[in-house]
Amino acid sequence: MTDELFPVAYSTLTGEALIAKVLSRYKIEPVTHCQFWNRGLSDVYLVETQASRYVLRVSHAHWRSKSDIDFELELLDFLRQHCAPIAYPLRTQDEQLAIEIKAPEGKRYASLFIYAPGKVALGDLNPTQSQTLGETVAKLHLIGTNFCSHADRSPMTLKYLLDDSFTTIAPFLKPHQLECLQAAIAQIKYQLRDFPQEPPFWGICWGDPHSGNAHFTADNQVMLFDFDQCGYGWRAFDIAKFLQVALSTGVGKTVRESFLSGYRSVQDVTDLEINSLQAFTQVAQIWRWAISVTYANLHAYSRLDDYYFNVRLEQLKRFQSPDWQLF
Repeated sequence: MTDELFPVAYSTLTGEALIAKVLSRYKIEPVTHCQFWNRGLSDVYLVETQASRYVLRVSHAHWRSKSDIDFELELLDFLRQHCAPIAYPLRTQDEQLAIEIKAPEGKRYASLFIYAPGKVALGDLNPTQSQTLGETVAKLHLIGTNFCSHADRSPMTLKYLLDDSFTTIAPFLKPHQLECLQAAIAQIKYQLRDFPQEPPFWGICWGDPHSGNAHFTADNQVMLFDFDQCGYGWRAFDIAKFLQVALSTGVGKTVRESFLSGYRSVQDVTDLEINSLQAFTQVAQIWRWAISVTYANLHAYSRLDDYYFNVRLEQLKRFQSPDWQLF
């Protein structure tokens, strides 16, 4: 036997240690509770003091680089300064947006966020909430025009969204599934071959706009959160990402139309962008699929069975169909 610690791929950090080593570095009231809340692409803890609630997010060692995290936090801090309705990160007493944690599996990074008032829409968005969400995404795109980060972040090009995603998914596919995915990617690239990568088409994107990443108050005031998929990309892709999630979860046509109507009430969407949405919805499907595979490979490998891959291929085929109506 040896006294060496056994290597791990993932560890769950205790709330007590986070209070002592991380939360003590913030200018907040004494913490009364730090409860592990949810495991997603990061670990999320609900933090409570006698006066307030906060959200502590701890990155996974195998998801996103320090530079990616810095980019997101700088963007959120910039959006806060411009009064965007987002759950923003707080700074430590020494003005840091993230704290490095030396976990058994490697470096992880903790950030403390304000708690977004309200709650996720019950069932799903109603048309009024969807309109508001569309308006807010358009405002984020406009505000983001002036954002400049000191951190490097891979731009959301087709290489990043499609080629890198294919590399992640391909090892799990059977030959006929592989051929189907390759053909779909080739068709998407052809359809988007001349799409402009310049303003106003290109800029800061949230990367994950959908009803699960927004809290609404009783009077339909919205606050957005979960920006860990943000980056420079096409604004049409952000619209398409909302559609991809909405279509995958059965959200009705009226709600989808309300989102686009809200967006267009803030800034114009060109015919070129409207005509590209079906292709970008397929891009969003493939990219989200790759992120899901990466997560499941570490945390829930049993999910990666034939059913899992067949369902996602069928969804992709529906998004390709000329009969599949986005609006």
